[in-house]
Amino acid sequence: MKLFVPLLLLAALSGCTTAKMTVTPDGRRGVSIDCTGGSSWSACYEKAGQMCPGGYVVFSKDGDDGNKFAVGNKDGFTSSQIATRSMLVGCK
Repeated sequence: MKLFVPLLLLAALSGCTTAKMTVTPDGRRGVSIDCTGGSSWSACYEKAGQMCPGGYVVFSKDGDDGNKFAVGNKDGFTSSQIATRSMLVGCK
């Protein structure tokens, strides 16, 4: 049980790429994409391609290295870092 909680936390924070339809600043159909966690920028671009099969234009990209957190166990601590990444694309 002691190992289950940290693993659940890591699973919840890593690897999720979500997309929400929106309208871009120039009025076209667009997608707001969040690939926070274990996902890389390539996951954002892949999701943009899925949501805009005819191509897309990147309006903005925001990201940082995120916050570090530590998980303790009987052997000491392990640390991890959660990066936050998001981008806004307009579909062609």
